[in-house]
Amino acid sequence: MASHPTASWQAMQDGNTFYRRQQLYSVPGKLPELSDYIVAGCQYGGPIGCINEEYHETPGFRKSNASRDEGPDPSLFTCGRGVALWDQGKIIKFGWTLDERLVVLNEEGVYRLYDLQGEYHQYSLGTDAAEMGIFDARIYGNGLVALTSSLTLLEVKGWEGNRPLTLANPGLSEPPHAWSIIPPDLNISRHVEVLMSAETTIHSVDNLESVDQRLSRGPFTHISPSPNGKFLALLTFTGTLWVVSSDFQRNITEFETTHVPEAEGSVQQLEWCGNDAIIVTWSNLVLLVGPSGDTIPFTYAGSTFVVTEMDGVRVISSDVCDLIQKVPASTLSVFRPGSTSPSAILYDAWESFTGRSPKADENVRSIRPDLAKAVDECIDAAGREWEPHWQRRLLNAAKFGRGFLDFHNPTDFVNMGQTLKVLNAVRFYEVGIPLTYTQYNYASPSHLIGRLTSRNMHLLALRISSFLSLKPDAVLKHWACAKIMRSRPTTSGTGKDAELSGDDEVCKAIVEKFEQLGGAEVSYAEIAKKAWEVGRGGLATKLLDHENKGSDQVPLLLEMKEDKLALVKAVDSGDSDLVYYVLLHLYKRLPLGSFFKLLEDGGPSLTSATRLLEVYAREQNREMLRDFYYSDDRRVESAILCLEEASWMKEPTAKISAIKASQKFFSEDKDRNFEAKMMDDYSRLLSAQNQLQMENDGKIPFFGLSVNETIRTCLINGMSKKADKMKSEFKVPDKRFWYIKLKALTEIRDFEGLDTFAKSKRSPIGYEPFVHHLIEKGHQKEAIAYVARCDSPKRADLYAECGEWRLAGKECKDRGDKAKLE
Repeated sequence: MASHPTASWQAMQDGNTFYRRQQLYSVPGKLPELSDYIVAGCQYGGPIGCINEEYHETPGFRKSNASRDEGPDPSLFTCGRGVALWDQGKIIKFGWTLDERLVVLNEEGVYRLYDLQGEYHQYSLGTDAAEMGIFDARIYGNGLVALTSSLTLLEVKGWEGNRPLTLANPGLSEPPHAWSIIPPDLNISRHVEVLMSAETTIHSVDNLESVDQRLSRGPFTHISPSPNGKFLALLTFTGTLWVVSSDFQRNITEFETTHVPEAEGSVQQLEWCGNDAIIVTWSNLVLLVGPSGDTIPFTYAGSTFVVTEMDGVRVISSDVCDLIQKVPASTLSVFRPGSTSPSAILYDAWESFTGRSPKADENVRSIRPDLAKAVDECIDAAGREWEPHWQRRLLNAAKFGRGFLDFHNPTDFVNMGQTLKVLNAVRFYEVGIPLTYTQYNYASPSHLIGRLTSRNMHLLALRISSFLSLKPDAVLKHWACAKIMRSRPTTSGTGKDAELSGDDEVCKAIVEKFEQLGGAEVSYAEIAKKAWEVGRGGLATKLLDHENKGSDQVPLLLEMKEDKLALVKAVDSGDSDLVYYVLLHLYKRLPLGSFFKLLEDGGPSLTSATRLLEVYAREQNREMLRDFYYSDDRRVESAILCLEEASWMKEPTAKISAIKASQKFFSEDKDRNFEAKMMDDYSRLLSAQNQLQMENDGKIPFFGLSVNETIRTCLINGMSKKADKMKSEFKVPDKRFWYIKLKALTEIRDFEGLDTFAKSKRSPIGYEPFVHHLIEKGHQKEAIAYVARCDSPKRADLYAECGEWRLAGKECKDRGDKAKLE
């Protein structure tokens, strides 16, 4: 039977505050002597990393690895096998991220992130950091701060290889005696704050300024911020422990570590036990110092390493792993000897009930007004217990109390039962994650699932996901990637005919598992990318066939150089933006001929992509369109494109060249002889106009006019011979030429020239147009001279139009037209 919860309690000197040391795991012989190692511990019950100090330049990093001990005691921490061998120079610092990756930083500013399987990603702080050299660093859950040899501070936010930011200059002339950081999520400013001990004071440095706190009690050998960032524990060179608010405005407590009789040697670690007390460690002693200076000593057989948690502190030695924490209020209320709280009475009533004692009913009646509170307190206390035996007893007491309540929301009771099943499963020594109820609620169940998958415990992660009604997608994705990593392709055939087989089996297994377990929202593209990264291109392609989203398929297909397949998938998706993305990517990457051949070979399946390319090129890149038409032997489209471009051109030579190019393309199509002839005429016209314009030094604009307008402009400017030449060269019909010349000579009021022109030969248009045009332009007097040359039946009316009534009457008389005369 599990020992009573109070068996591990120890009271402070005031008698009202209790702390407990709970043994989480027994690990005899599993860990080496920790004093020989530099150790880094991960919070939330995470693993530890060790470096042997004798071989600190090329150590093997080791992880927590649950294994069965010979006896019944569970075992968590082993250093039995290396996760990775470091080969990148001298290590300066290493620590853990929030998602349990080990960060290792060397003196040249190169840092790696190892997962628990030994895989890593490598990044650098940049060339400046490499030149200066890294002196020291502090690593926190979501970033790091490095101190260079020139005593400048560089901050890296996140673990994606982001560029480091330079913090304010602390103005130090020599390295700090000690330094620490308060992470951004614990600061009001949401920026990291660096605390550096220099001389007798501490400098607070952030991204904007460095502030001297003007202290006189330093220098300090240890600086430790509390988990909530509100307090600081400082240890002076004289051994005084000083706890102060993080803004240095309030003194909390002072304690002389030199007066501890059991302590031997210098202080090794100064850490927090939750936010309530300080842990000071020596080679064989862990001392808990309370807020008022009260202490509780804990002795260990060998060296220890402590890891601060939000609700306590983990103590790791070569034999055991313990959790020291303040006894939670609900646990204290139920189990404190002599307690008369409602929850203690309810628990006592339940014990009486199970012992068939009539005292149970009397106890319940006595706390009837506070019964709901007592039930809630028993439920909470169950969550704070490590042993399932006491968890069940407390939940049974809560269940007993609920039976006497008319209305009580069962949600908390049900949730606690679920939570404890999950916690007990992951605390089991073969899993080895000693997570507390407080840490579980703070970090979230999905974070726990991620930690299990990082250990390749996919079955447990899936069962917990199902139990908590969480989507299994993240677990299935990690499982699929791990399966790809573990499976090895087999080669069939030899030489050029050699092929990798085994891809079908792996793909089938992954797809079936997803369909079976409902991983509908898992992206096959992400898994396919993993396959591609490990050299399984065939498997990646097969997996991508099951991806529903084209936007996820296409980028990876392009990366895999599966160009045609990427384009087909983009077209099939019906997303024009995605098609454009692929087309432009391929246009930039492929030789022009290969790009156009890809479209040509695609046939009907790529017709829409070809059309979209034409639309884009017409608006954005006409050079591409020209190349495309040329490669596809589309002569008519090329000719029209040249003609369109010519219509925008102003420079004569370029325009003529474009028209000639258009004529050439038309001439290469036997069905376009007429268009070719028109382009030939047009180019000759432009050349002639350009010549005319040059002869006049550009004073008279000819370029771009029609044939008619060109002749008219020549006539208006007294260039009649040039006009005749244009008429002859471009085969202008006589009728049209006479109309043009009539209007041009009228426009410049050259009536003498007009008369000469009219008499030069018989008019092909007759003389009525002369009369009408002159009248229209207001030259009735000049029009009269041409009436006599018109047909006699029309002369009377024409004279009347000119206002010559006398001549009109005479014409009627001469013709004997009495009716018209009247």
